[in-house]
Amino acid sequence: MRYKLLPYIYSTAWQVTSNHDSFMRALIMDFAADRKVWDIPDEFMFGRSLLVAPVTHALFTSTEERKWSEEKVSWSKPAYTEVYLPAGSDWYEWHSGKLLKGGQTVTAEAPIDRCPLYVKAGSIIPLGPDVQYAKEKPWNDLEIRVYGGADADFTFYDDEGDNYNYEKGRYCTIDFKLRGRSLTIGKRNGSYSGMPAFRKFRIVYIDGKRSVTKTVEYSGTAVTIKL
Repeated sequence: MRYKLLPYIYSTAWQVTSNHDSFMRALIMDFAADRKVWDIPDEFMFGRSLLVAPVTHALFTSTEERKWSEEKVSWSKPAYTEVYLPAGSDWYEWHSGKLLKGGQTVTAEAPIDRCPLYVKAGSIIPLGPDVQYAKEKPWNDLEIRVYGGADADFTFYDDEGDNYNYEKGRYCTIDFKLRGRSLTIGKRNGSYSGMPAFRKFRIVYIDGKRSVTKTVEYSGTAVTIKL
């Protein structure tokens, strides 16, 4: 999953470098009007779009150390934890796409192999190919997940990936803008050695009721599609 999220992570890293943004954001940074988030110590925003709720308490074993050696642990049993979703936005459950209202505490599935993860309504998240290492495949065929419910902006960033030539201006950015059900992919800005001349964007629009998939062959000029 981390490898699939690399386009989102790399683009967020660019925002940190160029605009003094931050990766891990306490909820109060984005939802200061919701007093309930002021004292939440175990949830955070990862970039501007993803809410992560790490499981910080035992779900599969006893909290009493003396029982650890006595009990037979079933790692496959259902496990759940409570997650607060900040007010001021609706939220999509990452794995199911289910839409949830903000300002409530929900009971989230928390199997041993994943922690609860939510997407803020009005988000654009680029996903890369299935790879075993970062540069195994080029980013010329990306899934762009678009989560409806609010307007959204996202700047996709890419460069040579293994040097400091970005400091010399050798990189490209592409702005994505969601307004209602209209998505505009802006003109490509900049270039770098080895940059794909054409990219395929598989746009997946999610609104909690249904999903719409459209494919865009992108050559660097602006294009607008209806979702």
